[in-house]
Amino acid sequence: MLTAPDLRICFAGDSYVAGTGDPACLGWVGRVTAAAVDRGHRLTAYNLGVRGETSCQVADRLGRELAPRLSAGDDHRVVLAFGVNDTVLVDGRVRVPPTASTEALLRAVDAARPARVLVVGPPAVDDEAQNGRLHSLGEFFAAACADQGVPYVDTFDATVADSTWRREVREGDGFHPGTAGYAALAGVVEAPFLAWLATT
Repeated sequence: MLTAPDLRICFAGDSYVAGTGDPACLGWVGRVTAAAVDRGHRLTAYNLGVRGETSCQVADRLGRELAPRLSAGDDHRVVLAFGVNDTVLVDGRVRVPPTASTEALLRAVDAARPARVLVVGPPAVDDEAQNGRLHSLGEFFAAACADQGVPYVDTFDATVADSTWRREVREGDGFHPGTAGYAALAGVVEAPFLAWLATT
């Protein structure tokens, strides 16, 4: 009798990975993981989201966090999702310039290999100037992923135009939505995530 492979997935990134602001405590990660289980995947998911971290901070810790979590199982996967904190202004300057963010993304991809990697881009926030920076950063990330042959999921265009996301972010802390907003974000990620899991 054939059985599904033992799949191990690490979701590494920032507060959106952690699901900050979701009273259901699922975020988008919990929702897409549940969808994968519903599709018959036998998996263990590790949430490595840390609130406030930039791309550089995620890349710096990634290798040592993946090692014990991907030491067993048949199929190893890593989902990378960060970028919003890079675009925050501190004393009039972004925390991480887009070229440095892209370099950190490439370091994270290298740290994750030989596991299969999926990159989920940063969503919109409740600040139009920062949204301009996020849109630009998403283009940098998409180009870098294309060069590396790594699938990239753009979430910015969908969230910036989504009334539920925008309302919940605005009514929250300006960055994080509630349950309905995270469900909308999961809806953007779910189909490409499941398609990625289906690749062998």
